[in-house]
Amino acid sequence: MTLSLDLSFWQAAFFILDYAIKIFAIGFVPEGRRPSSSTAWLLAILLLPFIGLPLFLLMGSPQINRRRHRIQQEADDAIDDAHSDVPDHPFEHLEPEVESIIKLNRHLTGFPAVVGHNLGIHADYKKCIQAMADAIDQAERYVYVEIYITSWDETTDPFFQALARARQRGVEVKFLFDQIGSFKYKGYRTLGKRLSAIDVDWRLMLPLQIHKFRFRRPDLRNHRKMVIIDGKRGFIGSLNLIKREYKTTDRAWIDYMVELTGPIVVSLQAVFAVDWYTESGEYIEMLTELEDSGQEPDSNYLQLIPSGPGYTTEPNLRMFTSLIHHAKSRLIICSPYFVPDESLLDAVTTAAYRGVRVELYVSQRADQFVVDHSQSSYYQALLEAGIYIYQFPKPFVLHSKFVLADPDAGRADPEETEEGIRLKSHPLAAFGSSNLDMRSFGLNYESTMLVTQGNLITEFNELAANYRAVSHELTLEEWNKRGFFRRYIDNVMRLTSALQ
Repeated sequence: MTLSLDLSFWQAAFFILDYAIKIFAIGFVPEGRRPSSSTAWLLAILLLPFIGLPLFLLMGSPQINRRRHRIQQEADDAIDDAHSDVPDHPFEHLEPEVESIIKLNRHLTGFPAVVGHNLGIHADYKKCIQAMADAIDQAERYVYVEIYITSWDETTDPFFQALARARQRGVEVKFLFDQIGSFKYKGYRTLGKRLSAIDVDWRLMLPLQIHKFRFRRPDLRNHRKMVIIDGKRGFIGSLNLIKREYKTTDRAWIDYMVELTGPIVVSLQAVFAVDWYTESGEYIEMLTELEDSGQEPDSNYLQLIPSGPGYTTEPNLRMFTSLIHHAKSRLIICSPYFVPDESLLDAVTTAAYRGVRVELYVSQRADQFVVDHSQSSYYQALLEAGIYIYQFPKPFVLHSKFVLADPDAGRADPEETEEGIRLKSHPLAAFGSSNLDMRSFGLNYESTMLVTQGNLITEFNELAANYRAVSHELTLEEWNKRGFFRRYIDNVMRLTSALQ
């Protein structure tokens, strides 16, 4: 009798707790969240409440701790103060649509569009690392490095040897790398000791150190990839500091870094200064020198868009969506992980429906199982909309990230206006560390560069042409031949990708 009462009590308690969790979830999960994300979390909690709720509490919010929010807000205020006398852009006349994109980015991040001189897109993996090493060898005052994945191996050794030589000359070197992004690769346990041995001042980004009472949402990442030298030269792009094969034997990554000089490097240094202060508590002076005539052949007009959990408005998503809506004739999207939210998917398919030639460049096989399948779950809708999907062949992983809107537009097709000559379509580009997926929009700290004018647009267009020349075009007829099991796995992974 007693045993029966005990069982009844626990059954009733379990029943009440089960429904309490579900009622709580229905009322609180959707708040401030995308419909797709809300649906995915609610499904997980309603089906498996005692697993789904702890996961939601651990990883269900993109917000970071109060200290990081405070630092980001203070940094935004400092950037606004430093640039208070700087206009949104240096143009006398600019198409209203392009100007509105620049103003959007300025409002969300504080950074104006300024001049940057293009010293080249380094698209050969080893030569890119050597180019950064050569630039470090010219450093006179300091070198700041912020790279998501860092490994000191046979491929990256020239870079670290250049840092060692810089320290021997008395050049200050500060180095940031992401803990979770780097720890699974060979040599991580000794990396800090090796950096200290060459006298490099280094810090982990977003460290998860419970023994030091430093805990955070464990799936946040600092995904930025930047090198700043003397405040005058900078590198930004998609390349991590690790051998091209990472830790595999059957895949090799395709990447690039863009080398820049001019006032745009000040923007790069400001982002690094905020991240360095966040992890070390040490202040780096943010430079404010933005004067440049912008009349050289290599002059580009650039605007840096930092993004991440510290920003509540998802600046990179809004910028990419605006860029896609801007395209009139041709749109190029190159991203290793294309997992769009509703707004981005609608923008891309709408562009195709209104006659824009949309080209999506992805890997034939992504390097992550979940992403590979969640990404391909969108192919049906994309192909039906008339989007061209180019798959970079195995064993390579196309890790480059950039978007081009009307890259072929030029002075050959102008029109007369009251303000003077205006292009019927203004070419734009965006490049950097951000993928076009929900993780990059909400969970990763990213750095993206908008190009409003300059030869970088032409060079990225040429890079896309090189990718297209070796890629396989996926057709709707071919895609429709995939089996039931592939469709099922794709859709399940698509659901998990929305758990943001």
